[in-house]
Amino acid sequence: MSIRNQRIFRFVSAGLQIGSVALLVSCGGGGGGSGGTSASSMSTMSIAGTAATGKALANAAITINCVQGSMSVAADANGNFHASFGAVTPCLITATSGGTTLHSEAFAGGTFNVTPETDLLLSFLAAQLGTNESGLIAGFATNTQFQQTLQNQAEVSTAQTAVVQNLQQKFGVTLSTPSFLTTAFTVGQPGVDSDLEALLARGAIDSNGEPDASAVTLMATTGAANPIAISPTTGTTGTTGTGGTGTGGTGSTGGMM
Repeated sequence: MSIRNQRIFRFVSAGLQIGSVALLVSCGGGGGGSGGTSASSMSTMSIAGTAATGKALANAAITINCVQGSMSVAADANGNFHASFGAVTPCLITATSGGTTLHSEAFAGGTFNVTPETDLLLSFLAAQLGTNESGLIAGFATNTQFQQTLQNQAEVSTAQTAVVQNLQQKFGVTLSTPSFLTTAFTVGQPGVDSDLEALLARGAIDSNGEPDASAVTLMATTGAANPIAISPTTGTTGTTGTGGTGTGGTGSTGGMM
């Protein structure tokens, strides 16, 4: 081979090597993966429920914000709503109608209602986590302790039981449907809605359809008295993700909010 041909061959080979490296990097090769979860890795799920206060939150604006993925829908005249979208749970749910705003949460797809009871549930869980409902909502997107607690069905169920017991002791109402978060119901029928009417009559719900201040204070006090243990490695962190051909790593652990 002539010297000139050798030089051409080396030049072309070097160009091919550089191109191969660039292609490998752009495809996520080498197991590096991106820090976040890609949209294609989020499963499509459905969340449905009823927004009510003892009467329907007719045509309420429903906003669902998850660890990843979000959706906004409108409830119907009976307060019923349904949303299907790609998401990673848990999710916070907000229902707004006129001057009334209520909150709830979902640890999976399925039925998750939005009522003054679910709002009090979030207040109780927030107090267990050393904050209040506003702090829980504000920190949800980045605080893994908040996310892990809302994702933990056992923790949520235990808190729900405590809310039921506290409402009974304070306001003298024995709820017919203790599993108020996930039990489907129809406004105007026995069950969750009749429980809401009883709580309204006893002063646990105010005239605006939101939890009365005395009920919120009760949940804040009892929740704080039963804190959820915080793992020393838990804090604000990145999300494990998947690269093009390699698996992404877990973000570093930060301090608790």
